[in-house]
Amino acid sequence: MLYPIFDYLDRVLDIPGTGVFRYISFRAGMAAVFSLIITITFGEAIINWIRRKQIGETVRDLGLEGQAQKKGTPTMGGLMMIAAILIPTLLFANLNNVYIILLLISTVWLGLIGFLDDYIKVFRKNKDGLKGRFKIVGQIGIGIIVGATLYYNDDVVIRKFSTPVSIEEGIVETPSFQDVKALRTTIPFFKNNELDYEVMLGFLGESMVPVLYILVAIFIITAVSNGANITDGIDGLAAGTSAIIGLAIAIFAYLSGNVIFSQYLNIMYIPNSGELVIFASAFIGACIGFLWYNAYPAQVFMGDTGSLMLGGVIAVLALTLRKELLIPIICGIFLIESVSVMLQVGYFKYSRKKYGEGRRIFLMSPLHHHYQKKGIPEAKIVTRFWIVGILLAVISLATLKLR
Repeated sequence: MLYPIFDYLDRVLDIPGTGVFRYISFRAGMAAVFSLIITITFGEAIINWIRRKQIGETVRDLGLEGQAQKKGTPTMGGLMMIAAILIPTLLFANLNNVYIILLLISTVWLGLIGFLDDYIKVFRKNKDGLKGRFKIVGQIGIGIIVGATLYYNDDVVIRKFSTPVSIEEGIVETPSFQDVKALRTTIPFFKNNELDYEVMLGFLGESMVPVLYILVAIFIITAVSNGANITDGIDGLAAGTSAIIGLAIAIFAYLSGNVIFSQYLNIMYIPNSGELVIFASAFIGACIGFLWYNAYPAQVFMGDTGSLMLGGVIAVLALTLRKELLIPIICGIFLIESVSVMLQVGYFKYSRKKYGEGRRIFLMSPLHHHYQKKGIPEAKIVTRFWIVGILLAVISLATLKLR
C-alpha cells in the first residue's frame, strides 16, 4: 500500500528521501522489523485473548515426558503469524506483482484450511479435526491456482541474455535480452542445470504439459504443507526450521531477481522475483517473532493454522523461484519427518501381515518423538534439528557455485 504512494512522491513530486522505497533491501528490512514488532508486541495480548476464549490444546496421552503440562496451552497461534506476514507485505511490497499476489492468496488459503481444522478440534471437541479428504481438496485447490498462474500468466517469464552482463569502470553494460515464457526449473549440483518441463513432458502431447505441470505443483504444495504439519510436534521446531528455510529462500529470491548477481553466479534471472524478498523477510520475521512465545516451554502453539500455511508458502516460494527440485534438501527436516511416519506405518502394516504382529522401526514417529522416547530433552532435540536445518540450507546455497 505504501509502495505506490512513495513511488508517486519520488517520481512525480520529487520529494527527497522518498526514493528509498525503490530499494528492495530497505523494504525487506522494514518488512522483517514490522513482522517482529507485530508478533512480539501484540503476541502477549493475542495469547491472552486466545486463553480467555478457552482455545486450548487438547493433548493425547502418548506417554511422552512433559506432555501433560502442555494441556490447555493456547493454540491457533498461527493467526498471529499470518497477520505478521500479511500486514508488512501489504505495506511494503508492490501489490501489482503477480508473485506477491500469488503468495498472499496462498497464505490466506492455507491458513483458512488450518483454521478450520483447529476450529473443529477446539470448538467442536473433535480430536480428528477437519477430515483428511477436505484438507487434500483445499491443497489441490491452491495447487491448481498456483500451477495455472505460473503456466498461463504473461508476467511469469525468465530472461534470456544474448551476451553476459559486464561491468567496466563502474558502468553496467546490459546486453540485449528477451523475456520468454518457459517451464524451466533449476537442477541442483549439475553444470547445465536447467530442466525444461515442456521438453521432458512434450512427448505426451502439447495439451498435456500444463496439466502435468499443475499436478507437479499440487504434489509439491501438498507434500511440503503436510511435512511442516508433521514437524510441528514439539516447541519451536516447526517455526525455527521454517525461519531457516525462509532465510535461504530469501537469498535465492534476491539473487534470482538481481540481473548482476544472477549473471555472475550463472543462475536463472527471473524478472520481478526480487519482490519476493519482501514477502520472505516478513515470513522470517513472523517465524522468529512467534518463537519468542513458542520456544520451550511454549506459551502458545501455532496449530494447523500456522503449520499448514508455513509449509505451503515455502512450496509456493520454491515454485515461483524455479527451485522446487531443491526442496528435498532445503526442506530436508520436513522430508525426514514425513518419511519417518511413512516408514513406521508401512513397516507396521507389513510386519503385522507377515509376522502376525505389528513391529516398529522407531520408538515413535514422527522422528522427533523417537528421540523424546529415548529420553533426550525436548529443547536439545529442537536445537539439533535446527543445526541440521542450517547445514541443509548451506548445502542448498552452495549449489549456486556448483555449476
